[in-house]
Amino acid sequence: MVKEKVKVINKSGLHLRPAGVLTEVARGCKSEVFLIKEDGTRVNPKSVLFLMGANITCGMEITVECSGMTEEEDLKAIIEAIKSGLNEE
Repeated sequence: MVKEKVKVINKSGLHLRPAGVLTEVARGCKSEVFLIKEDGTRVNPKSVLFLMGANITCGMEITVECSGMTEEEDLKAIIEAIKSGLNEE
């Protein structure tokens, strides 16, 4: 298992559009992926509904956790997607 913290930079947090982008990235991952909020809430980002329901807002620091055969590559892909702003300015 590997994990890394990242700060959400989207001004409106993970609303529908960026949540959809992140879900597509996560669905491309072969390992098990979770986003963990500071309060310990674990969210499966492969479901846009779970992701939106987590109420992840701008400036929130979350931990990305990956476990599986491609965990290193998957962690890098998720972290890079979040740091890039998920196709938003």
